[in-house]
Amino acid sequence: MSVSGCGLTSGSPMTDDVKPGSIGRGEPLEGAHLTVTSKSFTEQLILGSIMGIAFEAAGAEVIDRTGIQGSIGSREAVRKGDADAGYEYTGTAWITYLGNSKPIPDPRAQWEAVRKDDARNGVTWLQPAELNNTYALAMNQENAKKYGTKTLSDVAELAKSDPGAVSLCVEVEFANRADGLPGMQRAYGMNVPARDITQMDTGIIYTQAAKGSCTYGEVYTTDGRINSMNLAVMDDDKRFFPNYNAAPMINAKTLKEWPAIADVLDPVTAKLDNAVARKLNAKVDVDGEDPHQVALDWMVEEGFVKEG
Repeated sequence: MSVSGCGLTSGSPMTDDVKPGSIGRGEPLEGAHLTVTSKSFTEQLILGSIMGIAFEAAGAEVIDRTGIQGSIGSREAVRKGDADAGYEYTGTAWITYLGNSKPIPDPRAQWEAVRKDDARNGVTWLQPAELNNTYALAMNQENAKKYGTKTLSDVAELAKSDPGAVSLCVEVEFANRADGLPGMQRAYGMNVPARDITQMDTGIIYTQAAKGSCTYGEVYTTDGRINSMNLAVMDDDKRFFPNYNAAPMINAKTLKEWPAIADVLDPVTAKLDNAVARKLNAKVDVDGEDPHQVALDWMVEEGFVKEG
């Protein structure tokens, strides 16, 4: 796809010196000019770089358009053809882009529904990752030993048997979203009084939960700070929270022209799970490394590409 005349105002060539490893053999994307996009938070910057590096190894010239503010921008770029591909989340697509109000509890069924519905928008979804960046409650290890909760059902039970034990730190948005705190409390029969719920910024929640200032903090399941602060994550045993599995969304015309994109990306996506995401995200958010370099190091370590 030609970048000129597509309405792109930014983007620079990716210039990694990479060759095929286990992916991209025979350089099936040689001659392709592909623009990769992402949202602006850490995980998305890493995923966008992973995708671009995979395309480079397969012979494509890649324009880096990662880091677009907000969800809609990167999505619209792919839909309109201003960009060719990006990693997106199934739950975000189903609810935000496709306008559904109820998530589908089974992750595979959720992906299939998104893939089917989004085809009419000229967007094709490739195979999903296990990586599921959804909501959870987490606590420090001291409280985990003290209260012994492992699931959200356990938390609901604790709130009944020892009401003073359960205090929550949550984001303002989570406190008010149907797929956040109100819905979670309904689904689990959990009754935490308002006085025991504190609303705060995302970053502060992790430190407060780690300190034990609140028993449970609302976290994102792939956040690197879960590992670095050694937090215990409660299992969503009733599968209340939507599935936000990462999967490549590709402009349908681009995929028709370059069908090998699927073969290049599928093995990479298959390796992405929450443990990998937490490790890579922590390298950026905790250790201060560059997202693109983190992506490249991982692609080399996994043998997907070779340097130089």
